[in-house]
Amino acid sequence: MADKSEPPRSGLSPEQWLKLRKYSQLLFMILFLVFFLWSRREFYLFPAAGASLKQELINLPLKLDPLVMLAQGLASRTILAGSLLALITIALTLLLGRVWCGWFCPLGTLLDWFPLRSWKKKEPEIPEGLRGVKYILLLIILFAALFSNLSLLFFDPITVFYRTLTISIWPALDQIVTGIEMALYRVPFLQPIISGFDSLIRPSIFPSHPVTYRYGGLFFGFFLSIVALNALAPRFWCRYLCPLGGMLGFLGKFSLVQCEIAETCSLCGSCFSKCPTGAIQTNEVVFCDPGECTMCMACAADCPGGAITYPARIAKVIQQPYDIERRKVLISLGTAALGVGLLESNLVSDAQSPKLIRPPGVINDQLLSTCIRCGECSTVCPTNAIQLAVTEAGVEGFWTPILVPRIGYCDYSCNACGQVCPVEAIPPLSLEKKRKQVIGKAHIDRNRCLPWAEDEHCIVCEEMCPIPEKAIILEEIQVMTSDGVEKTIQRPVVIRNLCTGCGICENKCPVSGEAAIQVSLHQRHFRNSRF
Repeated sequence: MADKSEPPRSGLSPEQWLKLRKYSQLLFMILFLVFFLWSRREFYLFPAAGASLKQELINLPLKLDPLVMLAQGLASRTILAGSLLALITIALTLLLGRVWCGWFCPLGTLLDWFPLRSWKKKEPEIPEGLRGVKYILLLIILFAALFSNLSLLFFDPITVFYRTLTISIWPALDQIVTGIEMALYRVPFLQPIISGFDSLIRPSIFPSHPVTYRYGGLFFGFFLSIVALNALAPRFWCRYLCPLGGMLGFLGKFSLVQCEIAETCSLCGSCFSKCPTGAIQTNEVVFCDPGECTMCMACAADCPGGAITYPARIAKVIQQPYDIERRKVLISLGTAALGVGLLESNLVSDAQSPKLIRPPGVINDQLLSTCIRCGECSTVCPTNAIQLAVTEAGVEGFWTPILVPRIGYCDYSCNACGQVCPVEAIPPLSLEKKRKQVIGKAHIDRNRCLPWAEDEHCIVCEEMCPIPEKAIILEEIQVMTSDGVEKTIQRPVVIRNLCTGCGICENKCPVSGEAAIQVSLHQRHFRNSRF
């Protein structure tokens, strides 16, 4: 029997490897947050670097994701230079197994940090066949991508992490910090300290102005449900549902380094409870499934006999009942074809909202086949205009970017969304070209507009219009007041061929509730505009 005290060939004991893994998880979690904050600050950390370099660095976590890059490449029929970085993750998996899941993935790290336990004394029995769900979901995503559909890519763990930070967690933290600051600022001697603290965290950590994201509870609820599944089994998401885990698990079966349990194993069972993904199983003998093993080293660190090692040699691939096989492939292909077909038909396809405004340079059909639903564009938008669609873009456009002018407007001096998009679903336009992009047209509701409906003075929309030639002009008209006095009123009129639909007029309209001037793409809304 091997002596546990004898150091492995690497010179590190299993306990030291286990500590190293935990340090790696912490380090890469910090790096993911740094990338996230960097994008929020609009390339703040390295202002002298070129835009392309900044884009590659900011989007590094997403471009290391082979599922995102492969699905996007299949759907768009293009291979982006940055997507080749995903080959690093693939090579690492073929060399060391599913190490991405155990050492680097931020969502996997969070699941390790929140190891919920079942409310029952004994964990519920979960059929092993359920592990095959992640493979089926993986295949459906890839087959749907062949049909130019990326609707299910929102299940990718890296996009889940980014969306949750952007839409839910960071705005909530911002509100909490702001509330504390406002409460403490009421104490006179604390005011200089609070002001100094606020200048340190804005805009470096939190935005200068409060941001609003719709449906934040929906996005956080999706994330929370993933964490809550830990109550059923440790890393339930990684074991049974994660499509990226399915891809890396399939590749991990062919890895050079794998967890190996020696014949000298005493069958004490200690490793079964320590393995977070249940990779160690029994079938006449105790073995470790490399497709399920995340190389966490917990089993080796706890093995009393030192029977668990990680040798580097080509091992025989053992097929498990839950692995990818012909039936799963056919079911996935049929499901993808049927689902995409229904989305393209009138049976399921939802009518798109007349308020569906896309970011500059975006072609809607092209966006649906390229957008990976990561929310990066929403993260960098300085006015908070870019939100993620829920119902406005139909089922196929779920969680794709749209502009909501009442929340924010497309800044005339900003092209950050196109620069930060990791897959160029939003074209990386120069600022000059971006300013010429028509994303919609403004129209005036004469029943709500103060000068039109109530003969009140208001020229806000004309003042705010950033177009040098002014897409909104003012027409003077003489009106009679209720007391018989004649006065001059300036009424706004939209010049359609100059309007780009930036939405600042709608955003700044002082009318409460729905704005009196709105941006739309539908011809029926242009009847109050001058051509």
